[in-house]
Amino acid sequence: MMAWRMLRRKDVHTGLLNLAFRSDHGRTKHFASGTLGKLSQFVHGNGLQGAANCTVFKQSTIRNFHAGVYMLAWHQKKEDVVGLKAPKREKRVRKETRSQPPVEAPYVAPKPKLTKSAPDKIVEIFDGMTLRDLSKRSGAKINALQSILADLGERVESEFDSITIDLAELVGMELGVNIRRMHTGEGTVEPRPAVVTVMGHVDHGKTSLLDSLRQTSVAAKEAGGITQHIGAFVVEMQSGASITFLDTPGHAAFSAMRARGAAVTDIVVLVVAADDGVMPQTLEAMSHAKVANVPIVVAINKCDKSGADPERVRIQLGSEGLLLEDMGGDVQVVEISALSKLGLDKLEEALLLQAEIMDLKARTDGPAQAFVVEARVDRGRGPLATTIVKSGTLVSGQYIVVGAEWGRIRSLRDTVGEVTESAKPAMPVEIEGLRGLPMAGDDVVVVDSEERARMLSQGRKKKQEKDRLRKIDENMTEEAEIGEETPERVEMPIIVKADVQGSVQAVTDALRSLNSPQVFVNVVHVGVGPVSEHDIDLAQACRACIVGFNVRDPPSAITLGATQANIKILLHKVIYHLLEEMGRLIVEKAPGTAETQISGEAEVLNIFELKGRSKSKGPDIKIAGCRITDGRFSRTGTMRLLRSGDVVFEGPCSSLKREKQDADTLDKGTDCGLVIEDCDEYQVGDTIQCLEQVIRKPKFVSTQSGAVRIEC
Repeated sequence: MMAWRMLRRKDVHTGLLNLAFRSDHGRTKHFASGTLGKLSQFVHGNGLQGAANCTVFKQSTIRNFHAGVYMLAWHQKKEDVVGLKAPKREKRVRKETRSQPPVEAPYVAPKPKLTKSAPDKIVEIFDGMTLRDLSKRSGAKINALQSILADLGERVESEFDSITIDLAELVGMELGVNIRRMHTGEGTVEPRPAVVTVMGHVDHGKTSLLDSLRQTSVAAKEAGGITQHIGAFVVEMQSGASITFLDTPGHAAFSAMRARGAAVTDIVVLVVAADDGVMPQTLEAMSHAKVANVPIVVAINKCDKSGADPERVRIQLGSEGLLLEDMGGDVQVVEISALSKLGLDKLEEALLLQAEIMDLKARTDGPAQAFVVEARVDRGRGPLATTIVKSGTLVSGQYIVVGAEWGRIRSLRDTVGEVTESAKPAMPVEIEGLRGLPMAGDDVVVVDSEERARMLSQGRKKKQEKDRLRKIDENMTEEAEIGEETPERVEMPIIVKADVQGSVQAVTDALRSLNSPQVFVNVVHVGVGPVSEHDIDLAQACRACIVGFNVRDPPSAITLGATQANIKILLHKVIYHLLEEMGRLIVEKAPGTAETQISGEAEVLNIFELKGRSKSKGPDIKIAGCRITDGRFSRTGTMRLLRSGDVVFEGPCSSLKREKQDADTLDKGTDCGLVIEDCDEYQVGDTIQCLEQVIRKPKFVSTQSGAVRIEC
């Protein structure tokens, strides 16, 4: 067997370790430091034996190599784990030094923590609800609700802790959802008087009926005997029971006010005149009562007149779907006469019977729940709100939030005008002490402190502003979509002033109903009270006219200033006259639409030709000798040549003469010579029509029910 010896030598130039094995016969095998595989094959293949200080294993691993430090290090580096590749080292990249300043990144707003705003979503809240209930109803996370409460100065640790209804409303407004307060009926429940609303058509005797019931004369104080705003009164019946009556106007412009009256009432008295029968606003009052789910008691008035026919009224009401007792229904019918006080005792019995059937009860203790019936501004007392308490007790000195306004109750006055300390359910009172004028129909909320009242008021105002801007954006989007199809409209700015808030809303709605494709009625400002200098300045700035409804005449200085500034002030006490005058102004300001009309017709009797004309006079022409058979002919009109009913030619008139004299217009029965520009196709018996462009103005239409509109 041939013996081998291992030799070791380090290359001077490369620094690598070179291995060599020399046999006894002088043969030499050289291996570089990177040829481990060949070395392994050589060891196994040649059966290396007797190598000094070298141990060979099956895996070709050399251990205890004599002076083999480099070999061991190289071997461990290459093959730490047999059969797996060693991970490659990532190449280190040197960071470049930037000489330019860093580029500023655009600001990215953080994601909102709250839920998405849902302006159409309504969340019902109640006093004592837990944070978990509010989270489920609103869709917001509990930690988001806790952060809102922390901003409000309230700390709620657990999701099962209860919060007040005021805090729940504040949180809901921050979330951007609509809030509906659900009042509990816990507490001492006692019977309460019925709230009765009197509805019906114009001049059917509603106010006269109330006058007879309370032995007062209110109709004499109204302009033209027409009620212009809601009145709330407590009437002591002969039986000792008291009933709260709401007198609502019957004109179509006050539809919204009647709707609010039906929302706070328990029973509706539908007054129908026996001589007129069922009218459009009678049906409208029925629909308001049905929507509010309020029972109806029909009072057929004016039964003592000569042309009265109560049976016809019953048939008309039955045909409209009102189930009367005479026809097997449950609606009571009473025949009365307000002037002669006929049948008032029967009406009283019917109302008390209906109230007894309904078993009207309300909570008397705890914070009050009330609604605004009317609001106005008094010169000495400030904003005043007439409210009806639905439940609880309203006490003088409490902090309240009415709609978006807040204040502290300075005094409470009943319908007689006397100061009272508290108001129980179904009792109308006038609240004094508000910071601003609320809207008719707003709810009254009693709060614990001034701070909480201020926060609720600010939150509601902010939400109203958001809703207003959102509605403006929606309207602008709709106008942009249909802007190409709709012609440009003339704007008519208007400032509305009235005596009470409900009348302001009703007059504003009535004026906006006069909008047409040609004139846009823009109500730039509304207010309660007489016309002031501020209104004159605002009208001068936006070139608006001022509409005053049921307000006193302005001072002479204000009237003189308006005259110098060319500002119209329209003062009216009856809604009919106001709408009629505004309708005439709108018709005058409307640009109108251009239409082509046939102003006259003529028959061609003869044809004349002018030949051999010089170049200065023009080419040869044909003249149609005509006789005007209808209307009149104008030199500026467009002529249309007809033959057997078909249009042969149409063009402008270049010459119109009568007996060699030029004429601008010619009437029926006149003979004339007519030349149509670039037309020489006349024949005897043809018909020539004269077409003129006319501006057609819109028309103001007033229906029998009192509704008005502009027809273009």
